[in-house]
Amino acid sequence: MGRMKSNGKAHPAEIPAKGYSPQQGKIDSVLKRMNKLKKKTKNFAHGVLEHVRLGNKFTETVRWKLRLGAKILQVGGFEKVFKELFSVSEGEKLLKAFQCFLSTTAGPVAGLLFISTKKVSFCSERSIKVSSPNGEMVRFHYKVLIPLKKIMRVDLSENVRKPTAKYIEVTTWDNFDFWFMGFLNYQKSYKYLELAVSHAGEN
Repeated sequence: MGRMKSNGKAHPAEIPAKGYSPQQGKIDSVLKRMNKLKKKTKNFAHGVLEHVRLGNKFTETVRWKLRLGAKILQVGGFEKVFKELFSVSEGEKLLKAFQCFLSTTAGPVAGLLFISTKKVSFCSERSIKVSSPNGEMVRFHYKVLIPLKKIMRVDLSENVRKPTAKYIEVTTWDNFDFWFMGFLNYQKSYKYLELAVSHAGEN
């Protein structure tokens, strides 16, 4: 979870040669913008590829997104899905919902992450089959519910060995860790989580 450090090398300042024309300045400006765009595109591509890798196959991941999107539209939007899946207290509002994966001991589970003014909650898109105490196989949706006031911190981290493999770690005051991954926009997801937790601490 370490941060990337600078290599400590000094970079000499670029000094324009004699005869540096305004036209050359425009070209340099365009090249800089192109480089920035290239970097943004590359980062977005990494996010998409990572999102796809978490599924078994590309087609499976695409089908999951389409199927989940269709279900959300049928129900009437994220807010209605949220209210159907979880109990909502008086005055509680849904801030944002994201498609992502929850890391479990059995592997990543695809589903929806909901961020409200009271809690952070996750529900798997598919039901999971498990063995009951009496030996029968039962199916249920994997759910996680974390009250905002029980969250100690939220961290946006990278895999040291694989910098493109990012994840958002939610740590509770009773030392439970939840790892969410596969976001197409980690910064946006992280900001919503951080904002919700900070506001809960103020109330």
